[in-house]
Amino acid sequence: MTAQTRLKKKEGLQASSGVRRRKLADRIATIVVTTGGVAVILCIIAILVFIGVETVPLWQGVKSELASSFFLKESPECASYSLDTPDAAEFPFLVSGMDEYREIGFVATKDGGLYFLSLENGKVIKKEGLPGLGEAEIISSYVSQNNSLYAFGTDDGRIIPLRTGYGVSFSGDDRVITPRVTEDTILEVAESPLARIAFEENDDETASAGAAYTAGGELILKTVARSRGLIGGGKTEEASHDLTPTLDGGKVTALEIDKPLRNLYVGTDNGMVYRYNIGNRQNPELLETLDATGNRRIPVTALGFLLGDRSLVVGDEAGDVSVWFEVSDPDSPGGKVLKKVHELPPFALPVEDIVPSSRDRSFIASDSGGNINLYHATSEKRLTELKTDGPGVKSLSFAPKGNGILAVDGAGKLYDWNVSNPHPETSMSTLFGKVWYEGYSKPEYVWQSTGGTDDFEPKLSLTPLAFGTLKGALYALMFAIPLSIFGAICVSQFMHPALRNTIKPVVEIMAALPSVVLGFFAGLWLAPVIEKIIPAVIILPVVLTLFTLASVFGWQYVPRGIKGRFREGSELFFLIPVILLGVLVSLGLNAAAEVAFFSGDYKSWFYDVLGMQYDQRNSLIVGFAMGFAVIPIIFTISEDALSSVPKHLTAGSLALGANRWQTAIRVVLPTASPGIFSAVMIGLGRAIGETMIVLMATGNTPIMDWSIFNGFRALSANIAVEIPEAPHGGTLYRVLFLAALLLFFFTFIINTAAEIVRQRLRKKYGQL
Repeated sequence: MTAQTRLKKKEGLQASSGVRRRKLADRIATIVVTTGGVAVILCIIAILVFIGVETVPLWQGVKSELASSFFLKESPECASYSLDTPDAAEFPFLVSGMDEYREIGFVATKDGGLYFLSLENGKVIKKEGLPGLGEAEIISSYVSQNNSLYAFGTDDGRIIPLRTGYGVSFSGDDRVITPRVTEDTILEVAESPLARIAFEENDDETASAGAAYTAGGELILKTVARSRGLIGGGKTEEASHDLTPTLDGGKVTALEIDKPLRNLYVGTDNGMVYRYNIGNRQNPELLETLDATGNRRIPVTALGFLLGDRSLVVGDEAGDVSVWFEVSDPDSPGGKVLKKVHELPPFALPVEDIVPSSRDRSFIASDSGGNINLYHATSEKRLTELKTDGPGVKSLSFAPKGNGILAVDGAGKLYDWNVSNPHPETSMSTLFGKVWYEGYSKPEYVWQSTGGTDDFEPKLSLTPLAFGTLKGALYALMFAIPLSIFGAICVSQFMHPALRNTIKPVVEIMAALPSVVLGFFAGLWLAPVIEKIIPAVIILPVVLTLFTLASVFGWQYVPRGIKGRFREGSELFFLIPVILLGVLVSLGLNAAAEVAFFSGDYKSWFYDVLGMQYDQRNSLIVGFAMGFAVIPIIFTISEDALSSVPKHLTAGSLALGANRWQTAIRVVLPTASPGIFSAVMIGLGRAIGETMIVLMATGNTPIMDWSIFNGFRALSANIAVEIPEAPHGGTLYRVLFLAALLLFFFTFIINTAAEIVRQRLRKKYGQL
């Protein structure tokens, strides 16, 4: 074999080895890229599944189960009554309650017996007599919302209040609960039996009030105020008022007093509710009379307060349940009136009792047929339905933690239900619709997740956040799209290649700026500066347009010899001093423009003439800052699309006599439109998902207002603000995950729509 042959064979082997290496490298690259792509897709799916799983409990509703039930009459210690009599007045059990751990129940009987018993088996743990009852008989009873204050009306005209308490101690690892009864001041109300009563005491126990409707048809209000001396002692002032003359006929069927001792509500058998101002203990007055049922033949049968004692729940004989609270009314002497705001799913039978939760806006109600409904006032939902075996529900109570319901039916059987109700305030209407919240004059979209008091009503509407997200993205794109797309046209079609190769990387470097830096810059420096020069900002586009047109017109008269000294496309740099001069002129005209167009004070003019309020951190600032962050993305992709247009199209257009501007607008721009549209959509997705700029450059006010001078709150910024303080697994926590899911769907829908439009544009202009 000759040396030449050996050399060729060696070269062939080397070439074959190189091909194999390339194929192996291609195979490895294919595997790596495919694996990476699949991994990215799986990660996105996993994130979506995790977010979805966290939001599922919001829609699962209430879970309830009967923990125990037993007959009270089977315990000889608890009751020695016969329940076979059909006379409801002979039913021995008046009120019931339980401790916060739902281990010990409390019942009171007509003979003044106070029984603490095990809720597991009904065994009596402790028995006491009602203090101060003496030889009198109990005619009526009343339970306060806190499930610890009880009052009893007697046949000799007295109201006897008492408090129950549960001391907790530990013996090793075992919890020991010790029930106790505390006496309170007895009120001497009238000399006749008290058929119905209401009693309440303020938080510091310095004042109390009792209202009673006697067997003789009198409505009596009794108030007590206690003052404490600095070194002990003090005095007690009592006042009694006969409110009977203020009733316009009808028999009193329900009484309720609020915790602050400001209002007394009286329901009657002719469907009316009377509201009295009892804040002035010496001179209570009738504030308003309400037609609560809409029919004088339908009596009001039950009244109750929601948490906070500002919303009144009314139940009637027709089974209707409604919620009333004060709303603004300029025609009212007090400026506010009580109005029916929420109507809840009704019963088929008359409502007998209403008991609110001490944790949220939920409450339970019962009817004469033994049905019990758990409602939530804000969402207007019936969360669950329960049923007793006996005739009617004679006593009803809500667990202090809202996790249980205790009821005694007409047969003397006690029921203890477990209730799991973690997210009662969430529904499609509360999360995305208008809701009439307590204290508001009309239904509104509101996000306000926390408040200063325990009786705060959560407002978790995602609509203002979605609105704010779109608003911020819109103003950012209004600033970014014209600058980036026209800049891309200018750089790709009119600028010298050497200049284009310098400018494009510089613009791309802008994308590397951290958004937190842009937000910090916009919120702390730009916003105060813009606030001082708003008139100049408003006239700036007009001034720049005039200066630019003037400079372009003047450039036509520059001698050709001078123009020829400049590289083609570099003449655009002469606009830089023109633009700077326009900015300086606008700033110089700021004060004059404010006087000429805004009467010397643009903020007052905006408010008085346009009804707009100027916030320092507003949508205009976000438009500048977020637009600055979006410009590099749109510019880069648009410039690539414009530069990728086949040269034969531009050459043909120029050869047919079109100038460069006509070619750019009528040939190049339509051909590159799929890429430009993709750039805009990617920029929109970037703006929707932006967090730090929106967080730092706006006031984070979740309002629905298109005004460019107002702030907003976006979904992403809201998640960043709220998630550190949201209790794990709570309603707010899960609603924030729902906001993240909504943000995901926003991006998904936008990207899907963008791809569909891009493909159609590509198909339309790809044949050129």
